[in-house]
Amino acid sequence: MKSPEIRRLFGRLLHYTPGKHTAVVILAIVVGVMSGLANIAFRETLAFFKNVIFYRGHELFGITEGFGLSRLYVVLLPVAGAVLLIPLSRMFPGEVNGYGFPAFLDRVNIRGGIVRLRSVFAKIIAPAITIGSGGSAGVEGPIAQIGGGMGSLVGQLFRVSGNRMKLLIAAGAAGGIAATFNAPIAGVMFATEIVLLGNYELMSFGAIVISSGMATVVTRSYYGENPVFLVPAFHTTGITEIPLYIVFGVIVGIIAVFYIKVFYAVQDRFSKMNISPYLKPVIGALIVGIIGIFFPQVFSDGYGVIEEVLKGQGALSLVFILMLLKIFATAVTLGSGGAGGVFAPSLFIGAMAGSTYGFIVHNLFPGLAAGPGEYATVGVGAFLAAATHAPLTGMFLLFEMTGNYLVIIPIMFASIVGTFTAKRIFKDSIDTVYFSRKGVDIHAGREGTLLSAIKVRDVMRRDFTTVRKDVNLTEFVDLMIEGGGFYFPVVDNEGEMVGIISLQDVRKVLLEDYIKEIVTAGQLATEDVIVLNLDDNLKDAIEKFNIKDIDEIPVVDPEAPSRVLGILRRADVMDVYNREVLKKQVEEY
Repeated sequence: MKSPEIRRLFGRLLHYTPGKHTAVVILAIVVGVMSGLANIAFRETLAFFKNVIFYRGHELFGITEGFGLSRLYVVLLPVAGAVLLIPLSRMFPGEVNGYGFPAFLDRVNIRGGIVRLRSVFAKIIAPAITIGSGGSAGVEGPIAQIGGGMGSLVGQLFRVSGNRMKLLIAAGAAGGIAATFNAPIAGVMFATEIVLLGNYELMSFGAIVISSGMATVVTRSYYGENPVFLVPAFHTTGITEIPLYIVFGVIVGIIAVFYIKVFYAVQDRFSKMNISPYLKPVIGALIVGIIGIFFPQVFSDGYGVIEEVLKGQGALSLVFILMLLKIFATAVTLGSGGAGGVFAPSLFIGAMAGSTYGFIVHNLFPGLAAGPGEYATVGVGAFLAAATHAPLTGMFLLFEMTGNYLVIIPIMFASIVGTFTAKRIFKDSIDTVYFSRKGVDIHAGREGTLLSAIKVRDVMRRDFTTVRKDVNLTEFVDLMIEGGGFYFPVVDNEGEMVGIISLQDVRKVLLEDYIKEIVTAGQLATEDVIVLNLDDNLKDAIEKFNIKDIDEIPVVDPEAPSRVLGILRRADVMDVYNREVLKKQVEEY
C-alpha cells in the first residue's frame, strides 16, 4: 500500500465516529470487563476478611464445633466485624450500613444513576467485613451495586446521560451477578427484571447480554468454570409430581411474604432505638452471634450448608429451624445496619423450605414425591423468585447452576405460583417496600415514577385567597377578581375550612343583585371537599383531580385537616409533568 493511501486510511480512522448502537456495544464490553474484575476484587476482599476474622478467630479462641465453653467466644467474631464498620460508616456516611439495594434502584430509576467511586469502594469493603465476620447477609446485592457502579463510572467517563446511563448501570449489575454465579443468563434476567423493573428494549437487552457474557468470561479465566456451589443431579418421578410443586409454590409465596414482613419489622424496631447508629450494628451482630453459638449454620452466606441440604442431608426439624433462624438473623444483621444483601439468604431460606417440604411429601407419598434434596433445589430458585418478584431470574439461575433440563418444569411451576402467591398477599417485593413507604410507585412507568417522587408541598401555591363563610356573594366576586383562580376555601372565624366555593357554584345567581346581597359563601360552599396532604405526591394528586374533574385542590395540614396550607392547581402539575418529560427526552439525546 502506498504512502498516500496509508495516510488517507489513518485519516478516516481518526475521523471515524461510531454509530449509536456501536457505541453502546463497545461500552457494554468495557462495563462487562470492569464488572468481572470488580467481582474478583470483591471476592478476594471477602476471602481476606473471612480468613482474618472468622477462621483465624476460631483458631485464636480455640472455638470447636462441639458445644464446649469455647463456643461462647464465637459471639465475638460478628461483633468484631460490626466494630470495624464504625470507622467506615464515619468515612462514608450513608454508603455503608443496611440493605442498600433499594436505594440503588432509586438512584438508577429516579435520580439519574450517578454513582461515585467512593460508593463502589464502600460496597466492596463493608459487606466483605460483615459477611467475612459471620454476619447473615449475601454478596449478590453488593456485587450488583458494584457492577452497576462500574457502569455508572464508565457512563460518566464518556459523558452519557439519561437512558444510556441507566442501561450501562443495568449492564454492570448483570455482569456482577453473572460473574458471581457463573450464570450469564441469570445475570441478564436479574438486570431486566429487577434493576430495570421489566422495562427494556431490544438494544438495551443486547447490551446487557454482552456485558453479562464478558463478565462471566473474565471471572472464569480467574476462577475456572465452577459455580458458587455444586448441585447434585436432579431427577423427578414424572408428570404426576407436578401438583406437589404447585402446592410448594403456594407455600413458598407465603414464606416469602413472612420473610419480607419480618425483615422490615426488625428494621423498623432498630430504627426506633434511641442509641447511636454506630452501635446498632454491634447489637445486631451480638444477637446473631448468640444464635450462632447453637446454630452456626446461620453465619455468613451459608453456601456450604445449602450444598449439604441439596444432597438431601439434614434432619426435618433442623432444616425447618434453620429456615426460621436465617430469616430472623438476616433481618437483624441488615436491619441493625450491617452491610450486605438478601440474595444469598433467600437461596438459603428457599433450600431449607424445600427440604422441609420434601421430607413431608416424601414420607406421605413415597412413590410419588422425590427426595428432600430435589425440593430443596427447586426451593433455591422458587423462593428467590417469590421474594424478589422475579420469576425468570429464579428459573434461569437454578437451571444454570444445575445444568439439568429436568429441573425446568418443576421450577417453572414453583417460581411462577410462588411469585403470584406472594404478590396476591403483599404487593411489594423485598426491594420495592422501600419505595411504597416513600409513596413512590416505581412500576408506574418513567413519567409516573417521576411524578410520584415529587411531593405536593414542592408544587403547591402558598399565596392563596380564602373566603369567610359569612361573606355575601358581592364581596366574594370582588375577592375572586383580586385573588385569581376559580376555587376558594371557605373558612369560619377561627380560620378553619368549612367548605370550598367555585365560580361554578355562584354562576346561577350572579345576575340576581338582591340574591347576591343575601346569600353568603358558606351557604353555597361544597362541604364534601377533596383535599391533599403535604406529603402526598403528584401522581396521587392527578388521581384526585380526576375524581370530580376539578382544577384546584386545597392542601391541608395532616395533623389539622381543617387548616389550609396551600392550593394545588392542575395546570401547575401538568407544567411539572411536561418539564420532567422534556428533561428526560433531552437527556436521551
